[in-house]
Amino acid sequence: MTTVGFSGHQNLPPEGVPYITREMQAYLASVGRPLVGLSSLAAGADQLFARAVLAAGGSLRAIIPSHDYAATFQVETDIAAYRELLGLADESCLLDFGAASEEAFFAAGRAVVDEADELLAVWDGLSARGLGGTADVVAYAGQLGKPVTVVWPAGLRR
Repeated sequence: MTTVGFSGHQNLPPEGVPYITREMQAYLASVGRPLVGLSSLAAGADQLFARAVLAAGGSLRAIIPSHDYAATFQVETDIAAYRELLGLADESCLLDFGAASEEAFFAAGRAVVDEADELLAVWDGLSARGLGGTADVVAYAGQLGKPVTVVWPAGLRR
């Protein structure tokens, strides 16, 4: 079994989505089976990853940062996708944070890395814009010696 953790940006430039999707699909096709994908199902890259895992025949485990996580979604289509993907997850783990916060998001990112064999990141290589961003999760995986694969189109800016 291969457990792939995921971290990625929420706000993806639309012109980068086809490349990111193709690269995630190719990566997931190359890992061992059975496949388990770990994600917080955030808007943007996390939801693309979750769909790619399911399309690849893998199972999904959701790590939910806080009890009010659903209230953090800004766009109705993102919240609908979150609820759909959560319903498709084989398992979910709700962290013990009452309210969403940067600390809760970073705890979820660390939980993803802790459970994963390796990390796939959709990351532009820049510093996190707040505690718990993709840069922090990638750095944490590096501290633990977990393999990290980064997907990002050359020259694309957020």
